[in-house]
Amino acid sequence: VQLQASGGGLVQAGGSLRLSCAASGRTLSSYVMGWFRRAPGKEREFVAAISWSGGSIYYADSVKGRFTISRDNAKNTVYLQMNSLKPEDTAVYYCAADLRTVGVHPWEYEYWGQGTQVTVSS
Repeated sequence: VQLQASGGGLVQAGGSLRLSCAASGRTLSSYVMGWFRRAPGKEREFVAAISWSGGSIYYADSVKGRFTISRDNAKNTVYLQMNSLKPEDTAVYYCAADLRTVGVHPWEYEYWGQGTQVTVSS
């Protein structure tokens, strides 16, 4: 499966963005999906994950209550709604997919998109 992330941009603190991850090549309905991010000089970190059915959802503590992950299997797309953005949310955001159970570590995902830049100004 090929993943294409989009929706990043420059936003002021307190603003919102919605990231999209569109899949091609295979249907996403069988895959668990995750969002990760990498800030400059830091390791890639977990943001959110969702099971294939949407019944299980996990968030990093740093984004809980502000970000929402969702999926539309009919559109082969996963979303990350980001509200109340903070400068520390600035990073390249990546979507990832895997056929196994929902994970919170990068090594638990086999397929990765190219990343989309999110910059939050103070």
